[in-house]
Amino acid sequence: MLEEVERWLRTRSWSVADRPLHGILAAKQRTGQSVSVVLPALNEEETVGEIVAVIRHDLMQQVPLVDEIVVVDSGSTDRTSAVAAAAGARVVHRDEILPRIPAAPGKGEVLWRSLLVTEGDVVCFIDADLREFSSDFVSGIVGPLLTDPEVDLVKGMYDRPLAGAAGQGGRVTELMARPLLNMHWPQLAGFVQPLGGEYAARRSLLEQLPFPVGYGVELGMLVDALHLVGLDALAQVDVGVRKHRHQDGQALGRMAAAIYRTAQLRLARGHLVRPSLTQFERGEDGFEPRTYSVDTEERPPMAEIAEYAERRVA
Repeated sequence: MLEEVERWLRTRSWSVADRPLHGILAAKQRTGQSVSVVLPALNEEETVGEIVAVIRHDLMQQVPLVDEIVVVDSGSTDRTSAVAAAAGARVVHRDEILPRIPAAPGKGEVLWRSLLVTEGDVVCFIDADLREFSSDFVSGIVGPLLTDPEVDLVKGMYDRPLAGAAGQGGRVTELMARPLLNMHWPQLAGFVQPLGGEYAARRSLLEQLPFPVGYGVELGMLVDALHLVGLDALAQVDVGVRKHRHQDGQALGRMAAAIYRTAQLRLARGHLVRPSLTQFERGEDGFEPRTYSVDTEERPPMAEIAEYAERRVA
């Protein structure tokens, strides 16, 4: 491992216990920074309500750490929006944000648009499918941003059990993202969960980053942030155990293809053919091909969007 990464692991990898909540609150009050929590959601009625309720109770009612909780619904067909609103979140539908630009499907699209409907100096993203959720996920990853002005982005790290086996989750991380990072961006080799959906960053950084519209958003954000602010502005915090709904192998294949494409674009920004991925499903007449396009579109830095600039002036 690079000496730089070893040093980074010693100085920029923490546990949630390293920053007691009272210290984080004192830093927030002293600096006057505000915190937004964003949950991108698509058909998550079973879990989104509990996540919102825990954050609201622990970090808004018990202590004033979080200033707003926004659930961005990206086209749910279940009761996701109603459940989230009943639990106390402000719910915004993806298509209502920046309507002049037609929305693309994908998680990155939702995260990008969320910058237009949130106010926090620090923006914390939390996936909406987590089970047995702890507010440590939020306080743990926003803590370094509120207490250390040299930190700009913090990823959560955690165990990801799969079918009862510890450490077996994160299959796309181990099979695709980690090899890519180690080979092409070895400075990022120290991140335990580079694709994890729980992370926080300063708005001043997020508004300067392009956002891949799909599954490549987390890898793209790490790589672009490394180039923009440097390794020492990035950090990670151990927040325990992450339990969530696991996807099937074919969905993981599509995710891996999008992540590879995101890396490829950052390695060579020339003209590239729009790729596709063919997978197979057994049908009545044997294995049948299913071909999917791979997410390649990226949104520009939010700072370049006129509506965002006008909102900041106002």
